[in-house]
Amino acid sequence: MLIQQVAFATQFTANQSTGIKPIIALAKAFDTIWVESGVYKEGNITIDKPLYFIGKNYPTIDGETKVEVISIKSSFVTFTGFRIVNSGYASLEDPCGIKVYQSENVTISNNQLDNNFFGIYLQYSKNCEVKNNTITAYAIEEQQIGNGIHCWKSDSLQIIGNKIKGHRDGIYFEFVKHSIIWRNIAIGNIRYGLHFMFSNNDSYIGNVFKNNGAGVAVMYTNHVTMINNYFMDNWGDAAYGLLLKEISDSYISGNKFISNTSGIYMEGTSRIIVEKNVFKDNGWGMKIQASCDDNQIYNNNFLTNTFDVSTNGTLVLNTFNNNYWDRYSGYDLNKDKIGDVPYHPLSLFAVLVESTPSVMILFRSFFIGLLEKSEKIIPSLTPDNFIDNNPLMRPLTL
Repeated sequence: MLIQQVAFATQFTANQSTGIKPIIALAKAFDTIWVESGVYKEGNITIDKPLYFIGKNYPTIDGETKVEVISIKSSFVTFTGFRIVNSGYASLEDPCGIKVYQSENVTISNNQLDNNFFGIYLQYSKNCEVKNNTITAYAIEEQQIGNGIHCWKSDSLQIIGNKIKGHRDGIYFEFVKHSIIWRNIAIGNIRYGLHFMFSNNDSYIGNVFKNNGAGVAVMYTNHVTMINNYFMDNWGDAAYGLLLKEISDSYISGNKFISNTSGIYMEGTSRIIVEKNVFKDNGWGMKIQASCDDNQIYNNNFLTNTFDVSTNGTLVLNTFNNNYWDRYSGYDLNKDKIGDVPYHPLSLFAVLVESTPSVMILFRSFFIGLLEKSEKIIPSLTPDNFIDNNPLMRPLTL
């Protein structure tokens, strides 16, 4: 039936003389509507049947800060090549540039969204693709703006190659499963570049999260794969490259954590594998709270961080092994490229800062220099089993 419908589909052209809404009313399922270049101010435009909706030279659809601009309420819709601007703001309905309602097999691609409350919003949707869109907003406070790409109670989504800036969260997942976030760039968002809540069996791969309030938060979630992402320049009192809170059975590999307050902050995490990552120029490479257990941290590079690792307790239930630590000063007599002396990456000063942040004022002081030297030869307050038994002599090529 679907093949028959597509074979007999009609093509329509909308322009500023005809308007868009009358052409949608004329079209039948699986027809194609081409929209000519121009500015269209027709209030809310609803697509309630399967259509190919294609813009020529980026026609502008303007919500005039009054309405949700595009509402997609049908499966099998392709929406591509438009400039969507000036949705309504801060109403109870969360107005959007483009919103998808309870639909499947919707593609939103190659659009420019500017100055909308929410950019693209999918709810109760399945097998949808959001690809190669540029989504920009300009709010200063997070309560003034929604999220760039917001996904709620959905399944099997593909969020690919989008650029998101100036929103509350760049990308937000809540109750979303079996989905992938790939090659997106989230820069300068007020809260998070990417925010997960209660979203299991998802992956995010090859994304850039730079200069956001915080990089990525993954919370109350399990079975998340995080590979080959960049977490950069996420600075602030409570900022981090990656926050892991109450998550389990996940995999973190091949990522670059560069110039963040904390590269990774872990709280209440279990059975996380952290391997082949680079932690460089962060305030803290990793903060692992005492509520974490059975996490494996191995084959990572720790380079020029103020503190490589920190914790807030004495019970250590996680394993460090085969990492490269640039502060390690051991030796390798048998030339196997593994240090012959185990390394204790948790410094006494890091423990003191964790319990009393104000002592950070003594950083780089003569007193702290003495403290660091003395703790190598006398017992300290750091847990004996917070240790890498096989520190690498040279950094890994990652």
